[in-house]
Amino acid sequence: MPKTQPPKDQSANENIAIVVPCYKERDQIIDVLSNIGPIARWIFVVDDACPDNTGDFVEANINDPRVVVSRNKKNMGVGGTTLAGYRQAINAGADIIVKLDGDGQMDPALIPQIIAPIQAGQADYSKGNRLHRADAARGMPFIRLFGNIALTFMSKVSSGYWTIMDPTNGFTAIHARVAKELVDQDIANGYFFESDLLFRLGGLNAVVQDVPMQAKYGDEESSLSIRRVFLSFLTGHICNAYRRIFDTYFIRDPGITTLELVFGKLLLLFGIVFGSYHWWRSVETGIPATAGTVILAAVPVILGVQFILAFISSDIRRVPTTPIHPSLPPLNGAITKVE
Repeated sequence: MPKTQPPKDQSANENIAIVVPCYKERDQIIDVLSNIGPIARWIFVVDDACPDNTGDFVEANINDPRVVVSRNKKNMGVGGTTLAGYRQAINAGADIIVKLDGDGQMDPALIPQIIAPIQAGQADYSKGNRLHRADAARGMPFIRLFGNIALTFMSKVSSGYWTIMDPTNGFTAIHARVAKELVDQDIANGYFFESDLLFRLGGLNAVVQDVPMQAKYGDEESSLSIRRVFLSFLTGHICNAYRRIFDTYFIRDPGITTLELVFGKLLLLFGIVFGSYHWWRSVETGIPATAGTVILAAVPVILGVQFILAFISSDIRRVPTTPIHPSLPPLNGAITKVE
């Protein structure tokens, strides 16, 4: 099966590449690949050291000259596998790279909508959003819906993209110039990949845009368990939040917002510690705290909360609005990093 030359009769969107990371997805992968329309010039299927040899299965059953199968020597997780696909797409000359999971939960017919914000020059990175309206998540298992909402809030804090929902959604598109800025960064290889990628995009001041979509849930079993990953996600988001805030407000752009954060935390901490100590003393001695003591504890708490709310308001207004990919250098030279 030829694998290096794309079809000659390309549409105007001839430089779109699809990256399909695969692990134990033989039952769905053929349908996924068969439903990718002519909009894509390349389809990079990356076998993540699958025990069921998904890559071999694709080569034996798909006769599409756009499909290029590669294999990781060892299991690298969805993040490492996606980045390997990004490198192939960049080296091939892609302008826009779409990441489409091989589990059948993402409808390839939505690819034009996913890439539209980038084509229109409105975004550097676009992603699906299954929570765009009240009934949009219909069919999503309850535990997954609840976990997604919790992870969404944590991602807003850690990435700084306060308007973005459904951060674990893996149906994404990225401009190749932006992808080249990211492929050699130390991005999480596992299920935290999409969330960590948002954090890295925030560091570049890239514009991210949600695209409404309806998830497909069939008989396939998702390999992502909210119960198993919640603690690791929480740890990752806390670390990224501190890194983002320190880098943004103490290194790159210290100012009034920095003071709001510092004084807010100090006042809140003082009020809580002072008030707790005197409450405990009142319980131990049976002597009620004086009005002055109560006021001295309450006022710093109130002021601290106000300062922190002001900080959050300022942080929300910092969300990038101007895409960066037009100002990035052209994609000259191949990426040669070997995994």
